[in-house]
Amino acid sequence: MSPAVYASDRSRNQSLPHQTTPSKKRLSDGTIKPTTIRLHSISARPPQAPSAPPTQHPTLPPTTPQDPPKKRRGRPPKVKPAGSADVTPKAAQPSIVSKPVTEIRPRSSIPYRLPANVFAGQCIDAAYAARLNPYALHPSEHALLLHLLMKQEITVYLNIRNAILRLWHQNPLCSITAEEAAGCAKEARFFGLADVAYKWLVRHGYINFGCVRVPRAATVNPRARRNTRPKTVVVIGAGVSGLTTARQLEGLFIQESTKWTDAGEQPPRVIVLEGRSRIGGRVYSKPLRDQTSISLPDNLRCTAEMGAMIVTGFEHGNPLDPVIRGQLGLRYHLMKDALTIYDVDGKPIDEKRDMLNTDLYTDISDRAGDFRATPQAVETLKGDEDLINRCRDPAPDGLEHFQLEPLDAVGNIRQQKPATRRGRRRNAPPGTEKLTGRTQVVEGSSATQSAARAARSMGWELKEGVAKNQSVSLRGIASASAHPSLGSVMDDAIRQYQDLVQLTPQDMRLLNWHHANLEYANAAPITSLSLSGHDQDTGNEFEGAHSEIIGGYNQLPRGLMNLPSKLDVRVDRVIDSIHYNQDAFSESDYSTKVVCTDGEVIEADEVVLTVPLGVLKSDMIDFDPPLPAWKRGAIDRMGFGLLNKVVLLYDEAFWDDERDMFGLLNEANDAGSLDPKDYEKRRGQFYLIWNASKTSGKPMLVALMAGHAAHETEKTDTGQLLAEITKRLHSIYPTEKALNPREVIVTRWRRDPFSRGTYSYVAPETLPGDYDLMAQSVGNLHFAGEATCGTHPATVHGAFLSGLRVAAEVVDAMAGPIILPTPLVGPAPVKQEIGPPKQSVCAGDSSFWVQPTSAVQDTNPEATIMAAIFAELGERPVKPSRPGVNPFLLYAKDKWEECKAYLAQTKPAKAKPSAGGREDVRATLGRWWKGLSEDEKGPYLVQSQVAQELADHGRREWGEKVAKWDAEAARIREEYRRGLSTAAVMPPAEPTQLEAGLGVSKRKTNVSNCVVLDHV
Repeated sequence: MSPAVYASDRSRNQSLPHQTTPSKKRLSDGTIKPTTIRLHSISARPPQAPSAPPTQHPTLPPTTPQDPPKKRRGRPPKVKPAGSADVTPKAAQPSIVSKPVTEIRPRSSIPYRLPANVFAGQCIDAAYAARLNPYALHPSEHALLLHLLMKQEITVYLNIRNAILRLWHQNPLCSITAEEAAGCAKEARFFGLADVAYKWLVRHGYINFGCVRVPRAATVNPRARRNTRPKTVVVIGAGVSGLTTARQLEGLFIQESTKWTDAGEQPPRVIVLEGRSRIGGRVYSKPLRDQTSISLPDNLRCTAEMGAMIVTGFEHGNPLDPVIRGQLGLRYHLMKDALTIYDVDGKPIDEKRDMLNTDLYTDISDRAGDFRATPQAVETLKGDEDLINRCRDPAPDGLEHFQLEPLDAVGNIRQQKPATRRGRRRNAPPGTEKLTGRTQVVEGSSATQSAARAARSMGWELKEGVAKNQSVSLRGIASASAHPSLGSVMDDAIRQYQDLVQLTPQDMRLLNWHHANLEYANAAPITSLSLSGHDQDTGNEFEGAHSEIIGGYNQLPRGLMNLPSKLDVRVDRVIDSIHYNQDAFSESDYSTKVVCTDGEVIEADEVVLTVPLGVLKSDMIDFDPPLPAWKRGAIDRMGFGLLNKVVLLYDEAFWDDERDMFGLLNEANDAGSLDPKDYEKRRGQFYLIWNASKTSGKPMLVALMAGHAAHETEKTDTGQLLAEITKRLHSIYPTEKALNPREVIVTRWRRDPFSRGTYSYVAPETLPGDYDLMAQSVGNLHFAGEATCGTHPATVHGAFLSGLRVAAEVVDAMAGPIILPTPLVGPAPVKQEIGPPKQSVCAGDSSFWVQPTSAVQDTNPEATIMAAIFAELGERPVKPSRPGVNPFLLYAKDKWEECKAYLAQTKPAKAKPSAGGREDVRATLGRWWKGLSEDEKGPYLVQSQVAQELADHGRREWGEKVAKWDAEAARIREEYRRGLSTAAVMPPAEPTQLEAGLGVSKRKTNVSNCVVLDHV
């Protein structure tokens, strides 16, 4: 579950409130004036109480689960090594100002030859590539800077942060230094903001991560004792999450080494323990017996992927992109979006029939999607979007007539979809769009149309006597159980559609093929998936074609282990028990220890557990003290699924080697049945077959076993599986080559004691926030892995992200939070006065008011020029806003009240409080609009076109006026420069008594923002 969607019922009981930009004043010394208004802040690391159960979720039973009894500790107290002296850590003190190590200049990291709008577009793209909002603070940044930034400084900070990210994504082979980060500031007084942005990005793994050599501390404190034992972090598990954690910790310990060396200590060390004799975890590229290959370059090994094999898009934020393509330079194969599905008789399915069933399945998924849990947005401080789009900082003096230049090259700033609206193409053809099984989640939906109308619009013929308004109702089946499953609701929808259209047995096989694809995505039968939360990660998908790593996905964990320096990875270390300190904020008399089954004991200061959820469920590891009830409850409620493969190696390819996959339909237990339940057991058997020849270097097919078929694979003999798949392949390709594979490999992941399955899924009993609970630390015991990443579960990149997250948590625990420079922003430049005023400065004194003397004009010629221009021409014409009138908005305005009344009548009684809400009305109107015919949309289209034509005419007039204004302004400016200007600034009239009483602020002198004048 995404942390931004559901708040944890333990650590997020103090959720982010809706925050408005703080109104603050910065004094002349750079500090912020104290305010009497109390703003509720969020601690970057809220105090934990591991021994107390979390706040009860409303859906939990009224009884509070009890923690298991504490295990008796048969361990001696912590003993200090002989000969070691007590070292009192020196408290780190914030610097007075943020000063880079070497002499640097503002803007030194901003290319001056690059147009500003192009540079801004690159910065914005880099922020999106880092999964950050370029226009708003991340919740962690928000908590760190809430009370420290003024409104305008938020925009400055975001510009600096985005520019640092641009440096990283331009070349992830080179780490970013603090000096380069400081060069992203446009003024020296903002070096403090650059320092904070740099430290935050490094600490949280947005830059300088992966297989890159990071910058070391400039100096090493000679007081660091070499004979003292450094602190130790033990990472359990050498999969992608464990290796990422260790690699990131090593980098952070190097970059922040002064936190320990200044206290006379050595930087901590990291030890990785792995139970298997190999690394990679569920990323396992098994070498083939025959390694002779002429198709793989660079002497890459011929391998078969036993586990993960797909990179689901490199674009829009995949953290594996800079590692796989930018640092390791791995070769990869981009998959083609083409798929042929074959029926049980070996004949290909008609494409038109396939699309009919794809549309129908999409519609059924949309109707089931009405029961999804609603995401909850997290509000953070935002910057000025117009300024960020131009990478401009706010004017320091707040000029009243400050103008923004138009964005001529709009294409340089790519229009990004909000994360919550990104999705895959609607009604995409079967292919790589379905590789993650989430293609049913689409932006457009006709689910609020009647089912009969929707079926007709797809191309189905309605049965005789079916009315156009006849529909399907899923609320009854959805409310029949306290924990409804997705499968029960979707199967009920299929049964109800059978009353509207004529579904044949072939249609049922096609619909169940889509079921199998969804079971593959979640590694579980659809009857085991939560109705409300099975697709809780929707909106976080990456963009770009899916790809496979040539020569094996295992090159990724090998690179993480060996580059830039080899990690301390110890294999064949099966963990028996973990003895940890449950209270991370107090000193324990007992040392934290990890005990292996062979008797080896490793003492640690922090422990990171990255084992799969299946291992936690199996109680293979003994915890001392036992895990608290809130953690145990999340482990028990979440699901851990199963997916298996049958790998077939041949002497020669007999299939279309240009295609990357093809699908197989499966017959029901009762042949020709129209009952969805008859298809459950067999629909996932060999339902999708990959062509792995281009990545393995050998003619190879990989058949997937999903849903119930994956569990059957665990207990089915390899010979029987081979006979069944060979029969199916021979019916499609009647050749002798299909009968004799050279090598057969069958995965059985449930039998693997170090995984107990493949990846996690949202079970019906799973509560909102359980993924967050899985990620929460218990004292000095931390957790990582794909089952702790609610935004990207069940993926390799999710495991990678969890490693970056937990590494930041460990460093926070060992080194403390980020230390901010004081002051954060230097004082703004102060305009020099021309001598002190002759008389007392007050509103009743004539010397208080600005006099248009030549001396004053000469001190600020630009202000004089602008005053002359405005006096003669007036303000520059303002660009007209966009009309904002599209056909749908006109339709929504016309039908708003009608739709609101409709929702109030159709929503059930328990949903009445939110019925008719703005979001519900908008969503329903959107579905109504999609169901309108072209004739019904006609009047709104005409109105929109007329409004657009008027807006275009207004913009043309504005362009002409602006061109004329600019030409005249240039003439006045040139005349002034030549000393020929005749335009003069009219002196202000003597202030009236009313004006003096109101305090018209045309003061000549600089008065502190903190001084209040009582005008009389």
